[in-house]
Amino acid sequence: MTYSETLQSLIKTGNFRSIPAAGLPGVADFSSNDYLGLAENEPLRRASMEYAMEHRLPLSASASRLLASHQKELALLERTLSGLYEGRAALVFNSGYHANTGIISALADKRTLVVADRLVHASIIDGIALSRAEMTRFPHNDLRRAAEIIERRGRDFDRVLVVVESVYSMDGDSADIRALAALKSLHPETLLYVDEAHAFGVCGPQGRGLVAEAGCLGAVDVVVGTFGKALASVGAFAATSPTVRDFLVNKARSLIFSTALPPVNAAFSRLAVEHMLGCDDLRLRLRLLSRRLAAITGSGIESHIQPYIVGDAARTVALSHALLEGGVKVLPIRTPTVPPGTERLRFSLSAALSDADMDRLEQTFNLCRQNS
Repeated sequence: MTYSETLQSLIKTGNFRSIPAAGLPGVADFSSNDYLGLAENEPLRRASMEYAMEHRLPLSASASRLLASHQKELALLERTLSGLYEGRAALVFNSGYHANTGIISALADKRTLVVADRLVHASIIDGIALSRAEMTRFPHNDLRRAAEIIERRGRDFDRVLVVVESVYSMDGDSADIRALAALKSLHPETLLYVDEAHAFGVCGPQGRGLVAEAGCLGAVDVVVGTFGKALASVGAFAATSPTVRDFLVNKARSLIFSTALPPVNAAFSRLAVEHMLGCDDLRLRLRLLSRRLAAITGSGIESHIQPYIVGDAARTVALSHALLEGGVKVLPIRTPTVPPGTERLRFSLSAALSDADMDRLEQTFNLCRQNS
């Protein structure tokens, strides 16, 4: 099939994508990952600009992490992150995609069995593919099935890598971290990898995530978090053992062969992390908004991410357009991001949303649902 034929097929099935235009004035955005509303936080913006000017921070690292001259801000950021994770070693990556593809492809090989939740992010799947490890996926959040796989097949490999998300990006539900830690304790050859991209900043004590909330930092071998969602910055990190950090510095290709994050961005991320720790009021606001959204959509999930399943790509796009005409932005999610038949609107909340925004959503959503 030619490229043009592929595009025509996407158009015909309602799965054609285009980059959305800039946000329209007066439209309430329910598709942003700016969970704490820090992207427009003026004190944080001012503090970061003043710090950057005072310290004359370069606008580029100008080289990869192994070659760059300007390492101070990245080192300070990693030291701050280490403090959040009980002294575990931290390593910063350019994005969540870079982190997952680089870490997993480094840790896993042909003698590794990767046991992954069926709904893990595409970056995790790509990392597994790059590793050339054998992968088995268990039904979403079905840890009994995961245990059966490890029992049956784990002894045939040098190690087993269990990979989950703490909060799932398209469904908004959570993994049972304590149960995963208990499962790992029964299998010494198992490594536990938890992607906290959508929990970091939002969930757990001081926003440190669900692994910290579960008291399982010692049981999880690799915790991944991002700065580009709740922290309104750019980049990602891994919190792990010093040995694994050193291994990744030597083996994670996405780290070795990418220009490092600019010092100015690393400094902003550090300031955002420090600011995040005191944002319990915003996290409470987000929980209250989550309850109201669940009541509006009937999702049954009181999370800052909630799906409204439509089940058809064309109808999902049409509903998204109708909502936008009513001043509410909720983007459609279609295959291959989600399995066929589960096409949906993905509601993503920000603490910056007002009660008036929620009122508009409720009125517009009810009207559009009646007319769809």
